[in-house]
Amino acid sequence: MKAPIKKILNILVLSASLLCVSQSANAGLIERTITDATFGTVQAYYDDILEITWLKDANFAKTSGYDANGRMTWSAANTWAGQLQIGSSVDWRLTSLQPLNGPNFDYRSFTYDGTSDLAYNITSPMNEMAYMFNVNLGLQGFCDGANSTASNCDQSGTGFHNTTGDTVIDTANLGNNIAIDNLVSNAYWSDREFAYVPNPKRAWAFHANNGAQAYNFKTNRLYGWAVHQGDIGAPVPPTTSVPEPTTLAIFGLGLLGLVLRRKS
Repeated sequence: MKAPIKKILNILVLSASLLCVSQSANAGLIERTITDATFGTVQAYYDDILEITWLKDANFAKTSGYDANGRMTWSAANTWAGQLQIGSSVDWRLTSLQPLNGPNFDYRSFTYDGTSDLAYNITSPMNEMAYMFNVNLGLQGFCDGANSTASNCDQSGTGFHNTTGDTVIDTANLGNNIAIDNLVSNAYWSDREFAYVPNPKRAWAFHANNGAQAYNFKTNRLYGWAVHQGDIGAPVPPTTSVPEPTTLAIFGLGLLGLVLRRKS
């Protein structure tokens, strides 16, 4: 085989491999549906990293008619999630978190690089809502994690933080371009109390209006996003029979490789 043709074939194989890797890198949220007699077909995502199922609708309390606008106290939000039944699926809950810093956490500290529980840009799978926002959806918080310092919030990012408060975030055209319905630019409750101070009046919340995880008073009215442990939905069938772009590209590369081999 002539050297130039062999080089071309090597490039083709490498390109096909990169396409496969690129497709795998988008794994994380897998489309699901749940059929219910009352709600009809409910769309969801199975998160194969966190191993939980998210409702695609981030304000299902309002959409389902349970609450006028979806904003509830911490206690009311936990009650709503706990009584939710979709199809045969019960045991829904609010998003949860496991403290990164354990019992030695200084609740007065705040970081911009996601290394503490009170922080922007948290990417740890121990914090479900922060992981969904920063990793799965790839949204840009108000303070840039790489360029902010202990005393300065760098606001040079453009991927998210210009969304007006209390409006729906257009996730399909931001970050990783994953469509979420009714993700409001406001705070969302966690199911965990804020236990670092001797005050039972606070609970953890994730602020989708700026990308920060912090705490809120339980009497405040915030949103709730329902999740369920495990993969509980049905797979979503392909919308058409047209091969995926990656499949077509690999098929085309293969044909080109055969042609080159015959010419060699």
